[in-house]
Amino acid sequence: MSKTNTVSPLRQRMIEDMAARKLNPHTQRGHIYSCKRFAAWLKRSPDTATPDEVRRFQLYLIESGTSICNRNRIMTGVRFLFRVTLRRHDLAAEVWHIKEPERLPPVLSPEEVKRVLTMATSLKARAMLTLAYGCGLRAGEVVRLRAGDIDSEQMIIRIVQSKGRKDRHVMLPPEVVKLLRQWWKLRPTASKRCGLLDVRYIPIPTKYRSAAK
Repeated sequence: MSKTNTVSPLRQRMIEDMAARKLNPHTQRGHIYSCKRFAAWLKRSPDTATPDEVRRFQLYLIESGTSICNRNRIMTGVRFLFRVTLRRHDLAAEVWHIKEPERLPPVLSPEEVKRVLTMATSLKARAMLTLAYGCGLRAGEVVRLRAGDIDSEQMIIRIVQSKGRKDRHVMLPPEVVKLLRQWWKLRPTASKRCGLLDVRYIPIPTKYRSAAK
């Protein structure tokens, strides 16, 4: 787990273990960073750690003001190294997670949502916000949308491999289809991507046209 560009044998083994389990690239980077942080605190390779050092590292994270979320994320990566790559179940058993306080998310009223949409600085921004609020999509789902995910005949959007690697369908309001059609007409013609804001012209079925006007 050295800081140089040379990949140590231990890190290479961990990378291979994560790839074999098809972990998300973002998750893999997070696990590597977590183990690098543990190695920096330990001042030697993590495979030489003792159970007491694992315990003290967790106390160090708490005392240094690391948030519960980041603390749990760091220890998840370290535990993967212990449990999977090193097969050191005695060290993995020393890792504990702290339960985060559960808070209700703020919910905007319909009037507040309308104000947010009207404040969008461009049609592109308004399309993104409308997809998020009107269809209940996560931010990551919005930016990963493709033209083929939008079914204007059945009036649904197909969300592909989102959180938990799951597919799902969400309803597609006629007003959202209308907005996407407006964007398609005004989009930069030089763009060759087929992402969220490069969606193809989406015709509205006859039975929905009156509602979209």
